[in-house]
Amino acid sequence: MKKLLTILIGLTATGLLLIGQTNEKSSKGFVMDKVVKSDKEWETCLTPQEFQILREKGTERAFTGEYYNHKEDGTYICAGCENELFSSNTKYDSGSGWPAFFDALDETKVKIKRDLSYGMVRTEIICAKCDSHLGHVFEDGPKPTGLRYCVNSLALDFVPIK
Repeated sequence: MKKLLTILIGLTATGLLLIGQTNEKSSKGFVMDKVVKSDKEWETCLTPQEFQILREKGTERAFTGEYYNHKEDGTYICAGCENELFSSNTKYDSGSGWPAFFDALDETKVKIKRDLSYGMVRTEIICAKCDSHLGHVFEDGPKPTGLRYCVNSLALDFVPIK
């Protein structure tokens, strides 16, 4: 009995440790059709640059992306799965060199995860539908949210309003 209790405590502690490391925000019960593909499948439908950003958590150089200075009205969607992510109504010029939005279309569209890479503490934003890396969110944005969703252009496609 004592041995079983020790094993259960160990498994519980391991589970809590893993949960603390991922720190993902839930989608409040909303069930979305997930897109699940192997790396080989992703490589066939993404350009090498898109694969590096979306699947390997890369970052494009500032001021080089197609959408950082884009001003057309419409919806920005995930380049990996076409999940609608951001409205042009929430896009603004943050001066950072990447597309910036002060809000997502709704909280079920993106997930957040603590990112400790490169010796920094940041909050990664991930597509809730296909788990692709989009960029990072910071708390230095404009009102009303105070957020700056800093997104790689290569993580996005754009659908104009007709």
